[in-house]
Amino acid sequence: MIRTGTLLILAIGLATLVIGLGAYTRLTDAGLGCPDWPGCYGKLTLPHSEEAPRLALSHPERPLEPHKARNEMIHRYAAGSLGMLLLMLFVVSWREARRLPPLPTCLLLLVVGQALLGMLTVTAALHPLIVMGHLLGGFALLTLLWLSLTRSLSPLAAPPWLKRLGALALLALLLQIALGGWTSANYAAMACSELPLCQGEWHQQLSLTEAFHLPLGHASYEFGVLGREARQTIHIGHRLGALLATLALLGFSLGLLSQGARASAALILALLLCQLLLGIANVVFILPLPNALAHNLVAVHLLIATAVTCRRLTSFPLRRS
Repeated sequence: MIRTGTLLILAIGLATLVIGLGAYTRLTDAGLGCPDWPGCYGKLTLPHSEEAPRLALSHPERPLEPHKARNEMIHRYAAGSLGMLLLMLFVVSWREARRLPPLPTCLLLLVVGQALLGMLTVTAALHPLIVMGHLLGGFALLTLLWLSLTRSLSPLAAPPWLKRLGALALLALLLQIALGGWTSANYAAMACSELPLCQGEWHQQLSLTEAFHLPLGHASYEFGVLGREARQTIHIGHRLGALLATLALLGFSLGLLSQGARASAALILALLLCQLLLGIANVVFILPLPNALAHNLVAVHLLIATAVTCRRLTSFPLRRS
């Protein structure tokens, strides 16, 4: 009989793949590669290029682009498989415990919510709030899976101030990930092409009101609907958020080192350094696809490492790891 531990490991691998495929779909501008949901041009199979003339008649507003349709449908297939796997995890957990299992139930509800957001991503034509929410939901799902898998790890002895510092670092990281999602959803990743700040008189062109309001009333949000000033403001906000998150995570890591939790501190620091370098490379090399994809995947694993470490912290004088 399949055990929950095995299902968790499989779900973690598949959820990581789904997040990677989602980022790849977004970065290749394939979010509307299929104009309908859950199928693609009315079918659940991949459309072929020879069908383009026929589909142009039935969907004149969205001509078939085979590579974009392929990217979108592969992501949907993987996401659907993850949903079935989490349903299996729920059933197996219920049979083992003979009661409603809290975490598998939460995971199942979360993946259902993700499916609804996936549908709305298409029907609302890539509205930035929905795209950002879809990203955050995927990150939350993978983090919960890791928290479940690592629940048996030994606690880390910590004074109360370190627990508070960990909570602050986790909050700062979550806000920064949300800013990153908002930056990507509004196509603002290349709004600033210089380091360390933006080009030109950027400080005189900030538009906070336009940058962080909900744009409504557009037929499609593909490639963004905000002006240059708003996109620059979003990009600068993401950079400032990166600075704050870096300071918070550095402080948390130093606190972990002071308490002897070297392995946890080293992991967070390594992921943080990698993420900073990837962010810089995104600007310097004009958002290369492999680099931007890695930036997404390292972000979620930095979140996982921080969340797992925070969960392990305890005020009791337990053995340090």
